Amino acid sequence: MNPETDPSVTNCGNCHSPMPRELRFCRNCGFRLGEGLAEYTETVRFQDVPAGARGKNSSAGFAGGPMAVSHGGPIKKRRGRLSGMSWLFIGLLVFFVAAAAFTAIVRPSRSPAVNVEFGGRSTSPVSFVGVDNFDTTDGGVTFDNVEPPGSPADKAGLVGGDIITSFDGRVVTTDDEMTDLLARTPIGKTVDVVFIRDGAAQTVKLTTISRAEGERLEEVFDNRPAGRAQFGYEDGEDERVPVPNTKMFGVRLGEILANRPADIAGVKEGDIVIEFDGIPIRTTGEFLSRVRRAEPYSTIKLVVIRGLETLEIPVKMGKA
Repeated sequence: MNPETDPSVTNCGNCHSPMPRELRFCRNCGFRLGEGLAEYTETVRFQDVPAGARGKNSSAGFAGGPMAVSHGGPIKKRRGRLSGMSWLFIGLLVFFVAAAAFTAIVRPSRSPAVNVEFGGRSTSPVSFVGVDNFDTTDGGVTFDNVEPPGSPADKAGLVGGDIITSFDGRVVTTDDEMTDLLARTPIGKTVDVVFIRDGAAQTVKLTTISRAEGERLEEVFDNRPAGRAQFGYEDGEDERVPVPNTKMFGVRLGEILANRPADIAGVKEGDIVIEFDGIPIRTTGEFLSRVRRAEPYSTIKLVVIRGLETLEIPVKMGKA
């Protein structure tokens, strides 16, 4: 090929070897002919290839040549791109990392929660007493009822409406103080409990148990073969009331259901119950609890105030 006589031939600007004019690179040395950016071709030079190896076999696509391109033409440089799914994954990852970091920053630091056991359920290894939630009242803290049967409070003789003023030698004035004392009382410890009932102070000893033992007692009661007793009144219509001319409270009954144990025994609407089978009744919760724990078909002694009279009424319980 002679570029002076053949217009289709040109010389390489680097090694001056003749080459077809339409080629974009020199097959001998790999020199690029300065194409525009739109047609830029990446060529790979192999610097370690001996000069003698260049020549006819150094054409495009030959691994031993000074450059490597595909047989179909020059290899265009491709920049790495991420697929749509990859960007979605990265976005989700960034979101969760940011959310975790934000939560760690804004969440207030707090010490492990202490769950105090009264009558609610929890798995925390703290003392269990066996009464309903405490409420702050004048002179101390009170509660609505004792449960389950055989719990520490039940064995100690506490009933709903009692006002605890001292626990384990420490004065109690609020429900928060009572909660804190119970949280710090070891399981199995026997403590003195000072309380007020009907205006008079009394002291009893109480031995705390574990939550697991409390749940066992609840299960025994719930699954007892005899079942639960029935009294025959609308428990949503009764109310706690003060007993006139005394320092005690009682439970005034609402509707008495016809042909049920209470009705058959002669209990009347408006009667104020102050005792159920020897247990003082001072709250509606305690009365309902004692009705349910009574043995079905057993006869209990009910003490009520009707007008100016105090009556003892034997009631043969039914079965719920």
